[in-house]
Amino acid sequence: MNQGTRAAWLVLENGTAFRGRAVGAEGEALGEAVFNTSMTGYQEVLTDPSYKGQVVCMTYPHIGNYGVNEEDVESRHPWVEGFIIRELSPIASNFRAAEPLEAYLKRHRIIAIDRVDTRALTLLLRQHGSMKCGISTTEQDPERLLQRVQHSPDIVGRDLVKEVTCETPYEWPTGANVEGRMSKVGSTRHSAFDTRHWHVVVMDFGVKYNILRRLAALGCRVTVVPAATPAGEVLARHPDGVVLSNGPGDPAAVTYAIQTIRELMGRVPMLGICLGHQLLGHAYGGDTFKLKFGHHGANHPVQDLATGKVEITTQNHNFAVRMESIPGQQAQVTHQNLNDSTVEGMRHTELPILSLQYHPEAAPGPHDAHYFFQRFLDLIEGVHA
Repeated sequence: MNQGTRAAWLVLENGTAFRGRAVGAEGEALGEAVFNTSMTGYQEVLTDPSYKGQVVCMTYPHIGNYGVNEEDVESRHPWVEGFIIRELSPIASNFRAAEPLEAYLKRHRIIAIDRVDTRALTLLLRQHGSMKCGISTTEQDPERLLQRVQHSPDIVGRDLVKEVTCETPYEWPTGANVEGRMSKVGSTRHSAFDTRHWHVVVMDFGVKYNILRRLAALGCRVTVVPAATPAGEVLARHPDGVVLSNGPGDPAAVTYAIQTIRELMGRVPMLGICLGHQLLGHAYGGDTFKLKFGHHGANHPVQDLATGKVEITTQNHNFAVRMESIPGQQAQVTHQNLNDSTVEGMRHTELPILSLQYHPEAAPGPHDAHYFFQRFLDLIEGVHA
């Protein structure tokens, strides 16, 4: 290390250690190491609540070149436990940039490390599966850091939803433009597409703002409620539809949400996204299993089995629905991952319920999956016809 640079250690639970440079806040972070294959979108990754409990390694080697802006955040602040990159860009070259990535990481107290061989790390995680890890700028003995990593909690069986959900209900502001974005969160500027036709209640298991933006752009009035909101309180808001959002952790641990979903089934049309999709699998009486190293990135091919079309999708999940565990013929697979054949979408065969494992609000294709929100609104339309 050159004089004036801060050293940092990254240690995996199997004892593998990487020495690098501290490029975020001072301190120590523990979590599950996963890799994300996106070339861009690091700001969206940092602020996605689904990454709570995880330390994210970006496989693209040059991160931070376009800085950070105020428009692309996906929640109120970053949620990753730590951040691993090959090389931090020394400059932020973009007219939208409000600050450099390093300043953003320090301001939000995110522990980060660069000058790590991210190719070697990614291969390790692919071969051995996701592992617990730790990043420290204060502990320079990797053996002592390893002991803390090995004694840190596993993500399996943890309810992380309660740590990211909103505390009280709120109305998402109208004013999303055609792209589903607003100049600033909280804007009251109205768009030509704001018809406020359907009232959609979003159960916040760790919702990304772009889900709310897309619904608003399609003319919905959107109310967001905490994850533990009982079914009776949801129905008391007289929703035309309910969205079960994305979120972090093990779906099997979020037992209160599974019970609420069961009580809502048949009472109101529902759309599950990511964790919401997995929770629906449990509500149907099935179960989920942990993937070896998860799906994290913006280049996952998924086939819509109804149309045969292939979508390039954004994904961020560690668990998947075990379709054969769902009793009877109540659910049908609608979308399938072309990399590993895992379930990427379901529909109930009798009730107005749809779900997707990937993120239809994201734009890697760039708009391959936006149609699914309209498909949900068509489902609502059919119920009210």
